[in-house]
Amino acid sequence: MKTFIYIIFMCSALSLYAQKPIELKIWPNGAPNSNGITEPEEIKSLSRPKKITEPTLAVYPASNPNGIAIIACPGGGYQHLAMNHEGHDMAAWFNAQGITFAVLKYRMPNGHNEVPLSDAQEAILIMKSHADEWKVNPDKIGIMGASAGGHLASTVATHFDKETRPAFQILLYPVISMDTSISHGGSRKNLLGDNLSGTSPSDELIKKYSNELQVTPETPPAFIALSSDDKTVPPANSIRYYEALIANKVMATMHIYPIGGHGWGFRDSFIYKRQWTDELETWIRTLNK
Repeated sequence: MKTFIYIIFMCSALSLYAQKPIELKIWPNGAPNSNGITEPEEIKSLSRPKKITEPTLAVYPASNPNGIAIIACPGGGYQHLAMNHEGHDMAAWFNAQGITFAVLKYRMPNGHNEVPLSDAQEAILIMKSHADEWKVNPDKIGIMGASAGGHLASTVATHFDKETRPAFQILLYPVISMDTSISHGGSRKNLLGDNLSGTSPSDELIKKYSNELQVTPETPPAFIALSSDDKTVPPANSIRYYEALIANKVMATMHIYPIGGHGWGFRDSFIYKRQWTDELETWIRTLNK
């Protein structure tokens, strides 16, 4: 009974922080590139949109901001987006810590590999342009992603210029590599194309988006969490990335939980939810010193 009351109390407390987000178009004057999708967006479920051609950023400004902001990239194999448990559901938790949280609804690549990255980089620039309004420190804007969204987040963290470099990266059970021995097949196919469609990716393109090969000493600090029994995205993705970060003397932490599989996000059903969120909260505080 006490546990039930505690859960009700915590849900009520967090709901106080859950505000209606500010919706912004990523490219209000039209995107500089196209994913080639001409069909209408599939919105059978608002939580899992497909065929996305109009990217948006849903921003949840913190009521008592500490200057940190996070842009979340939901996963979905670069085919759809898991908008809720890998996006919107986390807003109240981050807001309660003084963090401005944003969920990126990015375009599906459809074999046009540059499209998701351009959306994510523009999202960082948008966040910076509103820094004064939302009381965000432009030097404390991080990128977050789960699964294929983790690949996008790690791509942002390894392919950047002075203006688009994130301050840190948070990766949940991420796709990292395009190496067929460990990559997630669906994500690789949707991002780079495949042999069956006649658009086999070049070795150069495979290397470019194998982010474990793109780490440098300038890569931002990383927090990585995953389950060792993940059958969808092999843990080797995270392990290789972590090893590359350490080899380049980039501050990194990795938490591998014994069970949980893939795709748990912010779901209460993940038995280690309290552990990974507590670890993340502590890690973020070390960045804010």
